[in-house]
Amino acid sequence: MSVVLYGSQSTASLVVHWLLIELGIEHELHQLDFERNEQKSPGYLAINPAGRVPTLLIDGQVLTESAAIAMHLADLHPQAGLAPAPGTAARGAYYRWMCFCVYTLMPAYRAWFYPHEPAGEANADAVKGRARVQLEAAWQQVADHLQDEGPYMLGAQVSVVDFMMTMLMRWSRNMPCPSDAWPVLAAHARRMKDRPALAEVYRREGISDWT
Repeated sequence: MSVVLYGSQSTASLVVHWLLIELGIEHELHQLDFERNEQKSPGYLAINPAGRVPTLLIDGQVLTESAAIAMHLADLHPQAGLAPAPGTAARGAYYRWMCFCVYTLMPAYRAWFYPHEPAGEANADAVKGRARVQLEAAWQQVADHLQDEGPYMLGAQVSVVDFMMTMLMRWSRNMPCPSDAWPVLAAHARRMKDRPALAEVYRREGISDWT
């Protein structure tokens, strides 16, 4: 199987890179330099017209969207146990929390980091303020869930949801109220950070913060 990942340091491609290493999938890594706008180069746009990362090529098939790629990788490698069996109650919870990442956390982060996008520079502060409120409310919901149902998002078994959540927790590291402010989230992140595959991702991508 030929696997090629296009990503960039500390972006949504991190969770895909992490899972490739966690699952022992041999792959070729292309890190795009966003400062040089390489994600908008003609060569990359020919692969992914959206000009975003991650993009994963599996035997030539183009896959985009970090959560979708993560779920697909788990399904391709069921022996790792990172996704519940289809049709089970746990699978329903798995979909719920993956969609929570995609529909609740990620849009709020987009608004926080790029507040000018939805309503222009004049409204950037208001957008950013609202995004902070949304993110803190979302992390409180996750913390309450882990307190009641943990130690992982689906209970006793680690899943792709935990990998996604950990990446998104990291994104809050420089915010006024980072996810680490909730002890149960900090404990969850610590368990995930202690996985050898994450240390290897950090080494390969040259990341030294939030260790």
